[in-house]
Amino acid sequence: MILLDRVTKTYGRTATALDRISLHVEPKEFVIVVGQSGAGKTTLLKLLTREEKPTSGKIIVGGVDYDKLKDKDIPILRRKIGTVFQDFKLLPNKTVFENVAFALEIVGMGNGEIKHTVPRVLDIVNLKKKEKNMPRELSGGERQRVAIARAIARQPKILIADEPTGNLDPEHAWEVVKVLEKINRFGTTVLLTTHNQEIVNKLKRRVVTIRDGKITSDRAHAEYSLK
Repeated sequence: MILLDRVTKTYGRTATALDRISLHVEPKEFVIVVGQSGAGKTTLLKLLTREEKPTSGKIIVGGVDYDKLKDKDIPILRRKIGTVFQDFKLLPNKTVFENVAFALEIVGMGNGEIKHTVPRVLDIVNLKKKEKNMPRELSGGERQRVAIARAIARQPKILIADEPTGNLDPEHAWEVVKVLEKINRFGTTVLLTTHNQEIVNKLKRRVVTIRDGKITSDRAHAEYSLK
C-alpha cells in the first residue's frame, strides 16, 4: 500500500515540485502516472524510494511511516521497492545472468539460492535462453527486460517503472509493458510513469495525472491524451 497525504516538496524558497498531493494505491494495483516533463513525476518517485524527503505531509509505504524511518533502515525499505529506469543501468561487462545475480549478491544471498532464483526470474521476463548473452548482444527491449528481472529478483512488493519504454520502438515497448502486466498479475504493485499515449490508452488502467506539481486527475480504466 502507498499513501501520500498532503505531500509538498519544495527546493529552495520558490521552486515547488509537488504541492499538497494526496494519493492512495492499494496492494496489487497497476497505476500509470502521466504528466509533462517537469510536472513532478520524478520527484514523486524519489520520495517513494526515499532519495528525497518531503518538505511537509505524510508518506506511508508498505506499512512503513517515513516520518519514523531511520537512515540505517533505508536499504531495507528499498529491497521492498524494485526500480526500473529508462536507461537500463546494466553492467556492460557482465552477462544477463550475472547482471541479475549481482542484485542478489549485494544483499547477501547465497550462491545456491542465486542459481535457483535467477533462471526463474529470467523466465518471467521471457529471457531464459539469453542468460549467457552480454548486454551489447541484446535489443533495447531485451535489455529493459533484464533490468526488470534484476528489479524483481528480490521479490519486491512494489515495482516502480520510470519511463521504461522511453528509448524503445513500439514493438519492444509493448513487450516491456506486457512483462509489467505479468508481474502485476503475480501480486506486485506496479507504478508506471510514461509519456506514451498509446500505451496508456491500450492498458486502460488507473491513470493519475500530475500537472505543475498537483494531481489534476485520477481516473480508473482511463484513456488519456498527453497533449
